[in-house]
Amino acid sequence: MKRSEVKLEDKWKLEDLYESDEKWEADFKSLSARTEETLAYRGKLSDKKQLLACLKLIDELMLKAEWLYGYAHMRKDENVSLGKYVGMSDRAMSLYVALSSAQSFVEPELSALDESVLKKFIADPDFADYSYMLKQVLRVKAHILGEESEKLLAMVSESLGCFRNTFAAIDNVDLPLPKVKDSKGDEIQLTHGTYGALLYGKDKTARKNAFYGMYGAIKSLINTIASNYTGSVKQDNFFARARGFSSPLEQAMYMGDIPAEVYDNLIKHVGENLPVMHEYVEYRKKMLGGEVNMYDMHVSLVDEAELSLDFEDAFELVKKGLAPLGKDYVGLLERARKERWMDVYETENKRSGAYQSGCYGMHPFVLLNYSRTTHDIFTIAHELGHAMHSHFSDSALAYSKAGYAIFVAEVASTVNEVLLLKYLLSSTKDVALKKFLLNYYLDMFRTTLFRQTQFAEFEKKAHDMDLNGEALTADSLSDMYYELNKKYYGGAAVHNDEIRYEWARIPHFYNAFYVYKYATGITSAVNIADGILKNPENVVGYKKFLSAGGSDSPYEILKIAGVDLKTAKPYETAMKEFKDTLAALKKL
Repeated sequence: MKRSEVKLEDKWKLEDLYESDEKWEADFKSLSARTEETLAYRGKLSDKKQLLACLKLIDELMLKAEWLYGYAHMRKDENVSLGKYVGMSDRAMSLYVALSSAQSFVEPELSALDESVLKKFIADPDFADYSYMLKQVLRVKAHILGEESEKLLAMVSESLGCFRNTFAAIDNVDLPLPKVKDSKGDEIQLTHGTYGALLYGKDKTARKNAFYGMYGAIKSLINTIASNYTGSVKQDNFFARARGFSSPLEQAMYMGDIPAEVYDNLIKHVGENLPVMHEYVEYRKKMLGGEVNMYDMHVSLVDEAELSLDFEDAFELVKKGLAPLGKDYVGLLERARKERWMDVYETENKRSGAYQSGCYGMHPFVLLNYSRTTHDIFTIAHELGHAMHSHFSDSALAYSKAGYAIFVAEVASTVNEVLLLKYLLSSTKDVALKKFLLNYYLDMFRTTLFRQTQFAEFEKKAHDMDLNGEALTADSLSDMYYELNKKYYGGAAVHNDEIRYEWARIPHFYNAFYVYKYATGITSAVNIADGILKNPENVVGYKKFLSAGGSDSPYEILKIAGVDLKTAKPYETAMKEFKDTLAALKKL
């Protein structure tokens, strides 16, 4: 479909950001002349008036840059073949980087201030919009080294920061992925994309050959990958110890302002509830008939049931599913439709996938590629969850506090998915659809809660091995991962030897202690949705959570919604949900 063939109401209204490209160019030219304005405040941040003026200027400049980039990248995504908008997007990003570079003196200079001065600023009502940022500076201050040491660490960081790039080169370029055959004897070139598609497919021969083809390729480079990952682990441990932390896990949690107990609590409680995961694997074995290999873990146990709705009907269904969030929430969804916040259909050269993009001071925008599938209906709910989170936070808070942390970024979107799923289960009489939805929900748990926790436990063990003086080798890492795989999937699964190399294909491991956020995110979302459905008054706390942005520790912000990740309750609720879902599928 050509973009010109799409109805106006089905295209997002980017004119709300900039009425024309000419107006964008004028703002770009104006802001480009101001990239070094903040440098006038360098060396003056101990003075209240100077600091306040500097922080307000930074907000003004970065907000303008946000609008410039937002408009350009969304215009580019409408048609990625248009060089004009590719160029505008690149220019806007370069300008953003230039502005950020000119502000790089602010954090080190604030960190160098006496503790008493920082506390005075934090207590001053004039700094209310910056209080959390200043509290973070004060918290981290004890781990900031002297000027010469910081300069040395920066130099070392540049030379050591190549492990992620090296892995990307191996993974995307050098990995010798073969052609594999399906059950008909047809050859398929294995790529990361086709690998995923084949593993989810019904053709067992194709799944098996894809699995052995992928891990055969990884095994051929396993010593190189292990050496590279070992370097990344040693780098993490070095920087943590240099800054006075006992481990990079402690550093990551501290810098994110999240209690370290949250990480350990996740691994502990998921570990204690693995028997229900093992029960699911046993059921999967029964349903698939015969043994269940690691390459049989992704294929659906039931045939896909497509709702196949026009977008208007799908949108109405989403509104009904999210009705427990209140009339004001549904009203915002209606605004999103009427005011053209969404770009609905796939068109020629449009960016694939879906996302929400927000610019402070403007309503959010949502890119979709809707195609009448059940998955795409859930995508509407998911992306509008992100949009509403941004809208609530932006409406309630100053620019400096509105942006929410990655730790909570997937909560609102997943709450919407769970509410929609629960509505469909309660309202449909279609048994095939119910089976599909229950299977969909179980796999959401398996891939996001259990699997990401397995990854999180691997990361912790790998870094601890190095800290304890144990050698990290291809064998030691693979053996450790293999034992974890057996622990998480249990005795009903066939633990194919090749699965021991799965750790070697996970790019997130080069951004240490990140993946656990997926697991805590789904746990939080399931608890929030369950709480709202059981007691509608819990919507009040949830909307306070949505409106809290980045105004406090993300851990404390989640507690507003009734989720305390240092306790057992969130995991007990999530595991009960998983167990009840499995029982419901078995019954059907």
